[in-house]
Amino acid sequence: MQTNRIGLDSDKSKQLAERLNTLLANYQIFYMNVRGYHWNVRGPEFFELHVKFEEQYNDLLLKVDEIAERVLTLGHRPMHAFSDYLENSEVKEAKNVTEGKLCVQGLLQGYKQLISMQREVMELAQDAQDEGTATLMSDYITQQEKTVWMFSAWMG
Repeated sequence: MQTNRIGLDSDKSKQLAERLNTLLANYQIFYMNVRGYHWNVRGPEFFELHVKFEEQYNDLLLKVDEIAERVLTLGHRPMHAFSDYLENSEVKEAKNVTEGKLCVQGLLQGYKQLISMQREVMELAQDAQDEGTATLMSDYITQQEKTVWMFSAWMG
């Protein structure tokens, strides 16, 4: 078995890096969707949601960087062209969404997709004995499940 510079199986690391790149593409599209919700939300919940969406996109941006750096740590190159993000993302662009509940529905759907993908990445990471990636995914899932619960409670 050939290993990479951090002692992980090279083939499994390559597969993980590819899945992380797909996750990265989804994060980038979701990040832009949440920025759009922040900028464009209208109505009686404006002040509350405007702040909450800003909290969300700031957190997503940190995770974008962490995922890209994890790809590099595994010895591969992170995607960095928006055209690649669009081509590889399951999260679809949200355009011209302004109504608060529709924005929150989009937020919840995006997190549902990310959590599912992160569970898959975590399983691959565990199989590869990649504790760093598995822990990162576990931490994201834990935080995002709580976020889903809170926004779901807001929806009623």
